[in-house]
Amino acid sequence: MCTTDATVPDVKATAPVQQRLAEHGIRPAEHYLDSGYPSADLIAAALKQGTRMVTPVLLDHSAQAKAHAGFDKSAFIIDWRARQVRCPAGKTSAHWNPVKQHGTDTIVITFGVRTCRPCPFRDQCTSSAKGRRMLTLRPREPEEALTQARAEQKTETWKAKYALRAGVEGTINQALDITGIRRARYRGLPKVRLQHAFSATALNVIRLDAHWTGHDQHHTRSSRLERLAYRLTA
Repeated sequence: MCTTDATVPDVKATAPVQQRLAEHGIRPAEHYLDSGYPSADLIAAALKQGTRMVTPVLLDHSAQAKAHAGFDKSAFIIDWRARQVRCPAGKTSAHWNPVKQHGTDTIVITFGVRTCRPCPFRDQCTSSAKGRRMLTLRPREPEEALTQARAEQKTETWKAKYALRAGVEGTINQALDITGIRRARYRGLPKVRLQHAFSATALNVIRLDAHWTGHDQHHTRSSRLERLAYRLTA
């Protein structure tokens, strides 16, 4: 469990949580997370440590990918050693420029105007006013990790595996309903962390009691509007 200020994005908590698990000797082979926690760098770093992050990743946001038409990034072949990219028409890129974007290492790939303008596939590849295609890549390890993750999450095998996370969401909902964990009862992050620890402990005790006594914790739920309608008709 990791308690942070409300302004801290989820992705900032991923590495500390995994590090804490490793320190306790319980680093998982697979770590199930929602889409707020992964990044290309985190996925690659976790793989180095023997942990595969099972999590939805952001998809390619290029115009071609969004339209499901034309050549998105996956249609290009990257030659990392030669520092070149080959397009679907078999042409190679003209420029390979490592840069910093928002503090992150990236590589900007540019194809030549003379290559792209006469290409018969240009309309499927770019709508740039300059008439040439550009790609933005991460360094090799995070880029390849992200590409693999994007491909895997489209498979039925991955979808069936990720369905296991429903149990995590159920636990979170139970903590909200039973312990009121959504609202901090105290001021100061250390006290809120303690509150969360007590809430998690209480939830474990409740679940153990339900398991030992055979008590069913599942209840049929109805929306507030349904309950209101029932009261009005009753």
